[in-house]
Amino acid sequence: MQGIRTKKVLPKEKNSLPLHRVKDKLFLASSPASPVDLYFSPFTYPVSNPFTYPVSNPFTYPVSNPFTYPVSNPFTYPVSNPFTYPVSNPAPDCSFLSPGLFYLDLNIYRETVIKTLIKKQNEELYRLIERVKFDGKYYRVKCARLGEWKYCWDLAVRVQFVGMMPGLAFEPKKIISKEDKKIIYRSLVLINPYELWERKLVEKLWNLRDRIEFLIAKILFHECIHILIFLGKTLPSGFEQTNIFLEFKELLKFANSKQLCPECCGVQSHLRNLVDLCPDFSKQSEEKPDLVTELYEFLIHEKYSIKKTDLAFGLPCSNRKISQNYVKLAALKMGLCMEFNKKIWKKEINRLQMDLEKLYDRIDDN
Repeated sequence: MQGIRTKKVLPKEKNSLPLHRVKDKLFLASSPASPVDLYFSPFTYPVSNPFTYPVSNPFTYPVSNPFTYPVSNPFTYPVSNPFTYPVSNPAPDCSFLSPGLFYLDLNIYRETVIKTLIKKQNEELYRLIERVKFDGKYYRVKCARLGEWKYCWDLAVRVQFVGMMPGLAFEPKKIISKEDKKIIYRSLVLINPYELWERKLVEKLWNLRDRIEFLIAKILFHECIHILIFLGKTLPSGFEQTNIFLEFKELLKFANSKQLCPECCGVQSHLRNLVDLCPDFSKQSEEKPDLVTELYEFLIHEKYSIKKTDLAFGLPCSNRKISQNYVKLAALKMGLCMEFNKKIWKKEINRLQMDLEKLYDRIDDN
């Protein structure tokens, strides 16, 4: 197979995808993962929920994040809004892995090629990552002064071949220095090109390195759209906004307009019913409108990012698949459902998925 290099290494070697060799075929083995304490925002992908999906589910993603605060108890971390919650995944026991296992060396991608692929599609996204190396360290991407205060934005990008979630974009962490009169926003993007062996992608790009670079560029493109929207929401009034943020605002306005009233009302009605079934919010009527609004914006946010990425890189997903995936993610953001309401909850999820697919179809027709 062209482009594949194999070598024997110790289990401690990082950024490798372990493979079992059986009758001259390569099979993925379980990848070691470190414990993780993540803090989520309305627009970050939810990670493992111990009460809903097992770790092997594609909607769970055990990753090691060196930029989050460690906590002694994952269930006592302070939560600032109903969408944020910490998750901790224990590292699996990999002592059974033999040092003689074959590992596929995937650290063959070239950052310059990836950035060039993104530059061909969007200059704004390229300028965001132009000076950022994919080593997990923070790099300053923007600075501006407003009055006496200086605003700075830092971005870190990390590529890791672990888990089954292609990417994560963390909402900016705000750091205020009163002495220096400086406000710093730090964002982290995790890239996981695990879909290397998807049939359509393999047919498009046979060479392994080309495939890795294309997939990393596509995932990074998608996640950087989230970052620019995050930054647009945090920028003080008076700052020049990016075209991506302005486009998203227009789409969100259209998604709430009378033109899409039947589809919009249907989706929001199902979201409201699902919120009523969650014990965390069923008794807090004052939080329901904000929760439904945030969930609806999350679904539009993802549709915009996916559509723009598909137009740039191809290999699009159907609205049915997108709606199925993100309805599950939206449900996870609401929390747990009471046991005696599970049948009603599942029916409401199915209805939400059908109405969301119709909404996405109407958006595409615009």
